[in-house]
Order: sequence, then C-alpha cells, then structure tokens
Amino acid sequence: MAELVVALDYQDAESALTMARELEGQVPWVKVGMELFTAEGPAIVQHLKNLDFNVFLDLKFHDIPNTVKGAVRSATRMGVDMVNIHALGGRRMAEGALEGRDMGLTPGQEPPIVLAVTVLTSVGPGDIPLKDAPEPGALALDLAVKAKQYGLNGVVCSALEARGIKASCGTGFSCLTPGIRPAAVAGDDQRRVVTPAQAVQNGADYLVVGRPVTGAQDSRSAARAIMDEMHAALV
Repeated sequence: MAELVVALDYQDAESALTMARELEGQVPWVKVGMELFTAEGPAIVQHLKNLDFNVFLDLKFHDIPNTVKGAVRSATRMGVDMVNIHALGGRRMAEGALEGRDMGLTPGQEPPIVLAVTVLTSVGPGDIPLKDAPEPGALALDLAVKAKQYGLNGVVCSALEARGIKASCGTGFSCLTPGIRPAAVAGDDQRRVVTPAQAVQNGADYLVVGRPVTGAQDSRSAARAIMDEMHAALV
C-alpha cells in the first residue's frame, strides 16, 4: 500500500510543528526539505520523530563521494527514515552514500531508505539544458536502472515514470513521487504531475504532497481525502 508523505515546506520550526501536530496520528510520513532544515537544523528532525512521524530528509546530496558518505552518515545518526542523493552523482557517490548509511547505524536501528533523485518533477520537455538531451521520462528511466545497479533502495521520480521503472527495476524497487496534485488543485511550479489515484495505479510507493494539504483550510481532512483516494485506486 502506498503511503502519503506531507512536505513541511516552512521557513521555521514553529510553523512546521504546528502543521505536524495537526496531522499527528493521521499521516505516516513528513518531509523536511532544504528551506526548513537550513533554518532549523537537526533539531527539527528530532521534534518530528518525537511526534512519531517517519521523516524523509530531502536534501538531495550531490558532491564528491567522501562528502556524500559523511552527509548520509550524519543523517543516519540523526535518526531519519529516508534520505536522497542525486543519481547523476554516479556509482562511486552512490556507494559512498550506502557506506555512510551503514557507518551511521546504531545497534538495532533500522537503516534509512536511500533514494536517488532522477529528474525533478518541475522539469518538463525541453527544460534539460544539454544539447540533444533526452526527454525527462527517458532520462529518469535510465537513471533509475543505474540506481538499481548501484544498490540503492529506489528513486525519486514523477509518477508518470513509475510504471516503466517498476517494470525495469522490479516491484521491490521503491518509487517516491512528488508532483502529486488532486484533480481540483492547480499544478503551480510542478510540470510532470498526476493525481493520487493515477500515482498509485502507476505503482508509486510514496506520494509527496505539500501545498494541497498544508495550504488547505482543513489540512487534516485534505490529507484524509488524499489517502482515501489512494486506497480506492487499489480496489
């Protein structure tokens, strides 16, 4: 069963935790991205863990292998449940990330899921700034196959690509899909978007939703409606 991840894209801990408490007991996962983590640091992760959320640390590490190894080691020690790196970093960077994850584990700790970012869902056809660049979907599939070869647990991709990625990499290879928008909600800065039902039907394992939940008048009800749509898509 696919799981909902609510993106806490806030500027400060107070705002993020206010939303988290509204969703407490309803939503299994929350995402801490660059803006919130840069403002508040590791403390925000601990606050969210204390509220019994699974935490996806979305910092998209992309650096030399040793630096990424250290970053993932620190994230693991922080207690996050999922972390991501860029697939374009290649095999050595991916292997460094996995090594860092294993180095950061404490006895009995469940290792965090390590995902590779393929192509951002804000990127559409013609946006990749390379001569003769492939279309986003084709590039995402190629990077996903490589991430599988590197030993990573899955990828961040558009749900538009999830079906093909599952066919090439196996059903046990996770697809986390941003760019999820209920049919009545505009796509804002996202380009390759799908509805929650479409994402689940395409094989997505984790659906990241931000503004349609956090910007709703009743965020708890908005999250519940999305999860109901996800569940109904499998019936």
